[in-house]
Formats: sequence, structure tokens, C-alpha cells
Amino acid sequence: MDKLLEVKDLKVSFHTYAGEVQSVRGVEFYINKGESLAIVGESGCGKSVTAKTIMGLINSSGEIKKNSEILYKGKNILDYTEKEWQNYRGSDCSIVFQDALAALNPTMNIGNQIIEKIIAHKKISKEEAKEEAIELLKLVGILNADKRIKQYPHEFSGGMRQRVMIAIAIACNPKILIADEPTTALDVTIQADIIELIKDLQEKFNMSLIIITHDLGIVADVAKKIVVMYAGKVVESGTNYDIFYNPKHPYTKALLEAVPRLDLDDKRELCAIDGTIPSMINTPIGCSFSSRCKNCMVICENQAPPKFEFNQNHYVECWLYHPILQESNKEDDM
Repeated sequence: MDKLLEVKDLKVSFHTYAGEVQSVRGVEFYINKGESLAIVGESGCGKSVTAKTIMGLINSSGEIKKNSEILYKGKNILDYTEKEWQNYRGSDCSIVFQDALAALNPTMNIGNQIIEKIIAHKKISKEEAKEEAIELLKLVGILNADKRIKQYPHEFSGGMRQRVMIAIAIACNPKILIADEPTTALDVTIQADIIELIKDLQEKFNMSLIIITHDLGIVADVAKKIVVMYAGKVVESGTNYDIFYNPKHPYTKALLEAVPRLDLDDKRELCAIDGTIPSMINTPIGCSFSSRCKNCMVICENQAPPKFEFNQNHYVECWLYHPILQESNKEDDM
């Protein structure tokens, strides 16, 4: 199967008064047409920066390092001209931001915001674009769309604003939809509705979906592939079965243990990950998770682990799976 989007050795830094913040450090993954992929990790791990880089939204304070590649249909989008970026954003790849109130223009009614997007990419009249906008609002579950199209963002609830954002994102039938923390600050029941809506639209339009979240629980039924990020790096990647039923990295295991469970009889406490994420200015020379890992060894603190493969598309960066250590463990079990 052809790779629709492939991220290769992506490195992104931001220059601040305190020094160079290495937000993304060699991230790699790919997604095929119609596939769904989740990027999971705690706040500050670089997942949103990765999404914004894919959308070409890194501002002047950011630096995309040499040799970084983001291949869309085989072409490196980091080499795009401004016109190519304009054609790519919205029609090829679109994004749903986590804070709809901040992302939407408060001075424009939501109808004009959707119409503006449609006209930018399609050669149709404003009246035709308005009809399309009404249909999009109906599609995302907004009742009385012909009346509500004239309303402003502040007149919608948080869940409804997120639906408007989704309508804008899918207005031009993008090949890739990025959902960046789409359920932040929403009620639990509304979260489920938004995730279900995104899942249905992805299947309906056969879009590739990249969903970004800190919560493994919400992607269990959505993503077929999962990328786990920590401190700007991918520490584990695999299918949803690999990650949920056969996790390898200590960080992935810790994330899973922190997910609330309703299917267990015992009333055990939620597990917390001790310590804090390392400084992204003075990044560790070894494994970034070493200071918080219960299995930390001397080599973990002094040398970054290589990538180990378990089966097709299941990779982990952790010294615990070095062949020498694995062989030693086998001998100890005998």
C-alpha cells in the first residue's frame, strides 16, 4: 500500500531567550490512504508541534532542521512554495484545533467562515458556497443549520463550536484530517460524541485521520495505528493491538496504567508516573525517560537506545530489548 504521508527524521526547535527548545527530535511515522493513526503523549512531548509542522504552521521563531522530511504523495512539502502551501492546506490536509473558541473568528458569523474556506479552494459562487455550508453544518449534527449559519461563535456551546470547526476542516474534502486534542475542555459525554463524529466522517469520506491526544482511552476504537511520543521522540509505535495488549516501552505501560478502568472488580488507585518531563533545552544524552523509569540501567542514562523491531510495524526504543540483555534474562530464567 502506498504511503500517503510519511514523516522522516523530523526535527523542530524554537529559539527562546533561555536557549534552543528541541520540541521534536527525529520523529518518524507514516500513514496510508484511509488509515487512522493516533499520536499519544503527555503535554509538551511535541505532538502538536508535529501536527503544525505537517500543516506548515510553524512561525518564524521555529526552525525545521536540515534533513527533516514530510513526504505527501512522495513530495517533500517542506520545499513547497507559498502557492503550493495554499493549495495543500484545506484541500489536501486540514486540521481541527483543540480550542475552537480561539481558532474561530469572533467577529464573523460561522457561515461566512465556512464560505470563506470553500471559495478559497473551489470556483463556485457565494450562494452555492452558502448551500454547501448549510449541508456541512447538517452533516456534523447542528440542527436548524439554515438559521444557525448566521450566528457567531460565542452563541454556540463548546461541543457545537467543535462541530463547526470540523465542518470547516472537511469543507473541501481533504485527503488527511488532523484532529489536535479535539475533545479538550469538553464534557465526557460530548467528548464521546465528537470522537464518534470524527470516526464516522473519516469512514464516510475515506480520509486519512491523524488524531493527537494525551489520553489513550479515547483512541482505542478510532486509531488502527498508534505512535507514542515522549520528550520530542517516538518511543514506541505499532498497531492498536500491539500498544494495548502487548506494550513494550515502560512509558507506554505507565500511560495504560493511568487510564481509568470500569471493567475491574478491585478498587485499585490510578497509577501516576513519578517525576517530570526532562528539559527540552538541556535534553538528556541517554534515554529521555530514564529519570522516571523503574527499569533504568546505567546505559540508559548515558546512551540513547536504538530502535528494536518486534514484528511488522511494531517498534520500540528501549535498552531492555537489546539482544544481549534478552539472552541474559533467558539464562537467568533457566
